[in-house]
Amino acid sequence: MDGTNALGEFLRARRGLVAPEEAGITPAGLRRVQGLRREEVALLAGVSADYYLRLEQGRDRNPSAQVLASIARVLRLDDDATAHLLALAQTGAAGRARARPAARKPRLEQMPHSIRQLIDGWPANPAWAQNRFFDVLGANALGAALSPNNTRGVNLLRAAFLDPAERARRRDWEAVTREGVATLRAQAGPGADDPRLNDLVGELSLRSERFRQLWGRHDVRPQKGHVTRLTHPLVGDLDLPADKLSVGGTDGFVLVVLHAEPGSRDEELLRLLGSLAVSGSAARPTEQRPAEHLPAEQGPAGQDRPVTGEP
Repeated sequence: MDGTNALGEFLRARRGLVAPEEAGITPAGLRRVQGLRREEVALLAGVSADYYLRLEQGRDRNPSAQVLASIARVLRLDDDATAHLLALAQTGAAGRARARPAARKPRLEQMPHSIRQLIDGWPANPAWAQNRFFDVLGANALGAALSPNNTRGVNLLRAAFLDPAERARRRDWEAVTREGVATLRAQAGPGADDPRLNDLVGELSLRSERFRQLWGRHDVRPQKGHVTRLTHPLVGDLDLPADKLSVGGTDGFVLVVLHAEPGSRDEELLRLLGSLAVSGSAARPTEQRPAEHLPAEQGPAGQDRPVTGEP
């Protein structure tokens, strides 16, 4: 993610996702490109084909907001993706990044002590803190019992793509990976060049075909709450609403808090899991281990595959 032509990369990826029919174009003859052609985007946006080409090639780094709004409409971008497009254009207008000193190995941030005290005081709610790249900074006892990957130092996005046990736990794995990649893009921001982000994207691009496909779409989705659907090896299926709360005064830390509907079976199962966590039974199954040194991703045929040499 060096950001040298992030705007162009975004435009190319997004126009490849719009079918001609969606833009009101009737395809004629053989089409060599997926999605819309450059000249089709330019025509529908009301700009010249040469100008749009310069945008994609990074030769025009100061497009007007009106032009970008027209392009966003043609590319069928939602509000979040449109805001990302505008931010990319602003980053490009500022010029290429200045020379940077040699990158140092990133260090995992510390979870604020007050947040640690807060989540430890919620024995009935699985909770953990994570940074903007999905590195876990710390979890309470029930959060750790829910998944061994909720452990300081584990990257949850990496675990979702590469840890077979985590994939087995996730009944919503398809949605989790899709939304996780879109959220990573949104949180990284335009022109991001963080060593931790580069390492994570580089590793997952090499080891996960699904990650490569999702990253190449350039989808953008801010961090939002959702219902987490898990199959726990000790208590079975759980459907738990998850809220994600920004921690003020930090560099993008998020507090993830799960809960069960009052009086539901999920609430009973969470209480049971909490009892097992107190007794130490929650850590006994062999599949309950954090994603430390993981093999290549594994999954059903036709989806992801183990990596042997070339992905």
